Amino acid sequence: MPDFENKKAIVLGGSSGIGLAATEMLRDAGAEVIVGSRSECDIDGVECVQVDVLDREALRTLFEKHHGFDYLVNAATGGSRAIGPLLEMDLDGFQNSFAKLWGYVNSVRLGVPHMSPDGAVVLISGYPARKWRSGTIAIGSVGGSVEAFIRLSANEITPVRINGVSPGLIDTPMSPLEGEQRENYYRDGTAAHLIPRAGTSAEVASAVIFLLENEFVTGTIVDVDGGAIAT
Repeated sequence: MPDFENKKAIVLGGSSGIGLAATEMLRDAGAEVIVGSRSECDIDGVECVQVDVLDREALRTLFEKHHGFDYLVNAATGGSRAIGPLLEMDLDGFQNSFAKLWGYVNSVRLGVPHMSPDGAVVLISGYPARKWRSGTIAIGSVGGSVEAFIRLSANEITPVRINGVSPGLIDTPMSPLEGEQRENYYRDGTAAHLIPRAGTSAEVASAVIFLLENEFVTGTIVDVDGGAIAT
């Protein structure tokens, strides 16, 4: 396990799914962790702050309070996301899907000036950014923008590093499906993948931890997708 003693991490969207898994791994590795979430949360050994990634003043206050922090992980979606065929999609819904990108940009723009020089940022993309999947045009477009933002901004925020993780189909609380319907969704959605099952939040979070720990990686996207893109 990595040693994050004497390190301070802010995890936005850190109270559920991938963000929660990253929060728990950082905490268990000795880091001081502050979770930012739109909803109230109660996580053992972690400070929880209610904050929306689209609220710039609230973010600014959070980062100023923890000036000199080491790690920033943003796993927040920013809001609802549009799903469905492009030619039937509500255009406002498509546009609103980009709230994820704006939340990421807000956190990097406002957070990096308050980070330690050897700090690191990790954002979450998704495999539809580089491989078509039915119904995910909006999500994939946002993911593509996130990945471009990571590669380009790495040149401007150095020596702070920035990287991304691109998950495949992951079984998280974000899905509202239950029971047999949920089981069928993940089974059918991954049947053609090289690893034919849904991933776990912990499997994605372990890549987040790697990118925080490894000081020789920046401007990179790590795929944790069960071979979805390679298929």
